[in-house]
Amino acid sequence: KATLFGIATMFGSIQAFAEEGMQAASSNGDARYFAIAAGLAIGIAALGGALGQGKIGASAMDGIARNPQAAKAMFVPMIVGLALVESLVIYALVIAFMLQGKI
Repeated sequence: KATLFGIATMFGSIQAFAEEGMQAASSNGDARYFAIAAGLAIGIAALGGALGQGKIGASAMDGIARNPQAAKAMFVPMIVGLALVESLVIYALVIAFMLQGKI
């Protein structure tokens, strides 16, 4: 119980500090940094996602080429892996939109 309470308190305090920091930054006129951060967030996430999806696809094709009967067994894990990689890019897109809303 104490560990769970400590973790919940930690996450709650992080959000409070983040809100104070965003208010202080926006009042200082640092909106241009939010735009740069949003662009970098989506750019780096898209680069990482594309590299990850390429590696997943290449590994799946290599495995299917070595053992064609395993294609059906490899399909579902490959799609799940691609979905997980793409979800990280979508999270970065959401964060970029949130940063754009701060401008």
